[in-house]
Amino acid sequence: MTSLWDPIRIGRLNLGNRLVMAPMTRNRALPDGTPADIAATYYAQRASFGLIVTEGTQPSADGQGYMLTPGLHADEHVAGWRKVTEAVHDAGGHIFIQLMHTGRRAHPDNTPHHRQPVAPSAFAANDMMGTPNGQQPTPEPRALTTAEVRQTVRDFADAARRAVEAGADGVEIHGANGYLIQQFFAPNANTRTDAYGGSLENRARFAIEIAKAIVAEIGADRTGIRLSPLGTGGGLDEGPEAKALYLHLIGELDKLDLAYLHILHHGDEDFLKSIRATWHRPLIVNRWGAVPEALDRDLRAGTADAVAVGKLALVNPDLVARLKAGAPLNTPRPESFFGGTEVGYTDYASLKDAAALPA
Repeated sequence: MTSLWDPIRIGRLNLGNRLVMAPMTRNRALPDGTPADIAATYYAQRASFGLIVTEGTQPSADGQGYMLTPGLHADEHVAGWRKVTEAVHDAGGHIFIQLMHTGRRAHPDNTPHHRQPVAPSAFAANDMMGTPNGQQPTPEPRALTTAEVRQTVRDFADAARRAVEAGADGVEIHGANGYLIQQFFAPNANTRTDAYGGSLENRARFAIEIAKAIVAEIGADRTGIRLSPLGTGGGLDEGPEAKALYLHLIGELDKLDLAYLHILHHGDEDFLKSIRATWHRPLIVNRWGAVPEALDRDLRAGTADAVAVGKLALVNPDLVARLKAGAPLNTPRPESFFGGTEVGYTDYASLKDAAALPA
């Protein structure tokens, strides 16, 4: 029976275990989108995970939605990410950079250019979002033109190229959590009448074109994708065709031989089995509220090849060692999850740190 500690090959990587650090926004980049130097420490501390997937990283200036998130559309961004990837590799780890365009889940106050957010259609997300001026509602976005949709596909591919230039082992396309790619899936966010709206095949087209463009740029074995089927983030309603859309999408992505599919699971176990049957490459499953004693449930059931964890990775840099030793876990400090300094970022203790403390 497969265990968390069995090796696995994902893309071109031979991973030492099947525990994946899930992508988590931490809001600690520099104002221009360059990762701060301390990000290298943060990710290197977690190099014992089989694979690290970074926080969401905007592929263009218009892809930014939150304060102080990193980018990959300028030379200085590449230089900043190179420090991160080198630190992770020096520590023996592997790292994919997640490419995230937030679409309508954005606020102009959070971006250097202060432009109106963009989306498939001009419908607001009705989110509240932290900004330098406090919590504010996300405004109505501007609908992308067909030419701009195609330019956004190219932006993703360009960012993927920059990620590899920065030393990343690959990229993960963020098609989940109510952000731009998933917005195209949902009829209540996408009322387009061009090739990217209407039928489920048209609504899946944007995601497929991005995947194909990135594969052409850096190779299928460096490309993963994250989806959150049936998720309602950002006010999305994927409608009665949702399952059919996802099975069509996953079937088309399966033909590309991507490195992996990463599912943020929302509880429909039968649908997860359908996804497993449709996808013939490594499948990573991320369950909300994962607890240590149940991390291997999907491996044992055959519904996943690897398991992603978020908060457990955030607060336990040496989670692999702790789980293997049956050691206690650190206590989360939610007040420092988003933004700030090294406090709540790089100062969570490892077992080695704890052993060095005086009795």
